[in-house]
Amino acid sequence: MTPPAPAPRPARRRRDQLASRLHLRRLWRTAVIVGVAILGGLAAAGFARLCDEAMRAHERLYALARWPTLLLLPAGFAAAAWLTRRFAPEAAGSGIPQVIAAAEQRWRGRWGGQRVTLKTAAWKVALTGLMLVCGASVGREGPTVQVVAGIIRTLTRGLKGGPGRRAIIIAGGAAGVSAAFNTPIAGVVFALEELAKGFERRTHTTVILVVVVAGFASYALQGDYAYFGVLGGGSALGSAWLAAPLIGAVGGLAGGLFSRTLTAVIGPGANPVADWRRAHPVVFAFGCGLVALAAAALSGGITFGAGYDEAKSLLQDHPGRGLGLAVSKFVASLAASASGAPGGIFAPSLATGAGIGAAFARSGLAFAGRDAVVLGMTSYLSGVVQAPLTSAVILMEMTRDPSLVGPLMLAALIARWTSGLVMPRPIYHVLSEAWRAAPPAAPAPAAPTA
Repeated sequence: MTPPAPAPRPARRRRDQLASRLHLRRLWRTAVIVGVAILGGLAAAGFARLCDEAMRAHERLYALARWPTLLLLPAGFAAAAWLTRRFAPEAAGSGIPQVIAAAEQRWRGRWGGQRVTLKTAAWKVALTGLMLVCGASVGREGPTVQVVAGIIRTLTRGLKGGPGRRAIIIAGGAAGVSAAFNTPIAGVVFALEELAKGFERRTHTTVILVVVVAGFASYALQGDYAYFGVLGGGSALGSAWLAAPLIGAVGGLAGGLFSRTLTAVIGPGANPVADWRRAHPVVFAFGCGLVALAAAALSGGITFGAGYDEAKSLLQDHPGRGLGLAVSKFVASLAASASGAPGGIFAPSLATGAGIGAAFARSGLAFAGRDAVVLGMTSYLSGVVQAPLTSAVILMEMTRDPSLVGPLMLAALIARWTSGLVMPRPIYHVLSEAWRAAPPAAPAPAAPTA
């Protein structure tokens, strides 16, 4: 056969130039996305520092004047709810439901786009800081998801080609989780398990179940086996395996109760309490502040802020309250989340779970103290958000204890099952319905929370 004649030089030159331009355009898009991701990470770090300063400011105020500082709770809740509804209704709650809705649904004019913008992110940061100065039991992790998603989505809007809007928003939300907890693997898992629907729930439940059962069988036969040997100190793994089902069941039921109560108050459904809240949002927020005030006064102030110090103290086997912390933090977090003001539930959930685990550790049963606390944190978080893989991976990366991987996954899976008995659908997806359904001209939803 006669070989084909080579293309004319001008045509070949144009083809090479086009290929070169496309390659440069892809490099430019990648560089922009990387640069914006760096900005998102810096914003998350700055937000974390702001929240830490806000909690320290509240500590100083409380030390100077106890009762006047307690009164900041109802006043601050009402003020934050009014400011949110007046200037940035899309910044209500933690923001994860807004990110899910923005990623999954077609945008409806300006309202749809405002869920992930720089303006919404700025108000989110400011109002979450205000809530922490007032002593609210809220976290920054959920808000960080919306903040970083808003930054990345806004600053990449002019890019042509490359990842679509949905992919950018999901990536931004995952980056928010990663930056908030300093857990990059958990960020990826969260994107698959919660923000995107590609990882079907039945599938990942089956995956966890098979992994846990196989891991337990291996442990029963070989003990605490490590491929290259144990490189550091281990925990009492046998007691952890035994404790995981019980703590998982209790933590899951408590987390499901929290989610069921919260969605009944601020979800898209109708009932007398939810209807009254919609009619009188600021007054309702003031009442939530009074509930938070009572919880703080009765507990001696352990409900203030995100709960980092309380959880860290229990993890380090320091003296601290177990069941008292769990109950008071449950009430304070529920009040803050129902108020309609910005603030997340991730960190308060970890503190509540730490209290549950500590209560088991001090029950007189053969539960290792630190292991029980970690299992309690995983179980309650999994029960609240019904994302067992994310909950287990977050605690794995935070505690850096590889020997607890199996018990953590078992506790998270059982917590997901028991939570489903109380709360059939995951809280984020229930709350996101309000952000999908509301038309541009309708009054903004009153604070889907996370």
